[in-house]
Amino acid sequence: MKEAIQLDVSFDQVLKMVKKLPVQQKIRLSKTLQKDAIDSKLTELLTTFKTNNLSMDVINEEVELVRQKLYENKKH
Repeated sequence: MKEAIQLDVSFDQVLKMVKKLPVQQKIRLSKTLQKDAIDSKLTELLTTFKTNNLSMDVINEEVELVRQKLYENKKH
């Protein structure tokens, strides 16, 4: 059974530890942090736009309106 240990570490302490890592581990850490940030932003974005009031009929209607406007703009 694993026991959890909690440490209070400041940002500066973490930064000092990261600077001591070999280049390949720094790259791996960087990619992991970047992926985590992108995942968080995507989740936030999807949550912001989530709605139960949007039906396929409403989507199709809006698509047709945009298509019509594009078609009319091409004619002129």
